[in-house]
Amino acid sequence: MSKIKVVRLSEQEINEKGIRQWPIWEKEISEFPWYYDTTEHCYILDGEVVVETAEGETRFGKGDFVTFPAGLSCRWRIIKPVRKHYSFD
Repeated sequence: MSKIKVVRLSEQEINEKGIRQWPIWEKEISEFPWYYDTTEHCYILDGEVVVETAEGETRFGKGDFVTFPAGLSCRWRIIKPVRKHYSFD
């Protein structure tokens, strides 16, 4: 299974992907298990998150573009309240 990917996008890439038109999800400081049955792409507007998987921890925050592969089981730990644009394949 592929791993979580975290990258920085240019403003041009953000516009080309239409990210600012995607829905927004918000969540307070919390911790919960999650399973991805489809691939999710998200652009973090605010916050700080640590996602724990069998392979280890991935930390990301404001300005990061994150891809979660289908089939991933993980645990979300929201350190600072998060706001993100998201899209599922």
